[in-house]
Amino acid sequence: MIKVKSLLYTYPGQKTPTIKELDFQIDRGEIFGFLGPSGSGKSTTQKLLVGLLTNYQGEISIFDKEAKAWGREFYQKIGVGFELPNHFNKLSALENLNLFASFYGKETQDPLELLQLVGLENAARQMVSNFSKGMKMRLNFVRAILHDPDILFLDEPTAGLDPVNARKLKDIIISLKNKGKTIFLTTHNMHDADELCDRVAFIVEGELKLIDSPRKLKLNQGKKQVVVEYSSGEVKKAQFDLQGLGKNAQFLEVLQSHEIETIHSQEASLEDIFIETTGRALL
Repeated sequence: MIKVKSLLYTYPGQKTPTIKELDFQIDRGEIFGFLGPSGSGKSTTQKLLVGLLTNYQGEISIFDKEAKAWGREFYQKIGVGFELPNHFNKLSALENLNLFASFYGKETQDPLELLQLVGLENAARQMVSNFSKGMKMRLNFVRAILHDPDILFLDEPTAGLDPVNARKLKDIIISLKNKGKTIFLTTHNMHDADELCDRVAFIVEGELKLIDSPRKLKLNQGKKQVVVEYSSGEVKKAQFDLQGLGKNAQFLEVLQSHEIETIHSQEASLEDIFIETTGRALL
């Protein structure tokens, strides 16, 4: 669905490229996470993919067509959810969706049903200026899927949401993937990336450093060990190698002779990998 090859982009007036020879591709039905610290080139890459920036070098192919060759019909096929919602605040949620529905040359999904999907049905006729950030983010999300696009570009879709509504949006994202939608997800939330993404890419200062599935990255970067916390009058901790664990006499003795409180394998978290790869902590 998306193919990027030797992508290079330099903002006008700058000598140093912001995007440096990016290469990646995204398949149909894949959730692809694009991760990196602020200023790393995430937003620039997304703007290039959705056509907001065009004066690039290299190749961007979307739906097997060079990005520069697409006209306005391109926006009938993609949906974009920006990190900072940009609604018409003097209109209601329903009026906002009806307005955007009028921009498409095809029948859209029912706006009221979409509002119900994200728990905004009771606020459908309220002015958006009275919405909380979380409500605006949910409205932002359903606006992006209003016309049932084949590719979704989502930037921090769960920002500002409480756990219940964040869970609701993530479930919808997974259901869209299961319908064959392709999703380009930009986020600082490593838990979201780990849970949602089939693959993630780490970008640092305009260069891609790692691309793989969260599972493979965590296994490759972590320790091949397991830590057991057990009670023996007091809480104690023991660490064992995973290889040959089932025949490790000390490990078996701990399991058989003590009350086990926790057992954890020592694979790295995506946050650990983010910090190691980018050299920066999450904000």
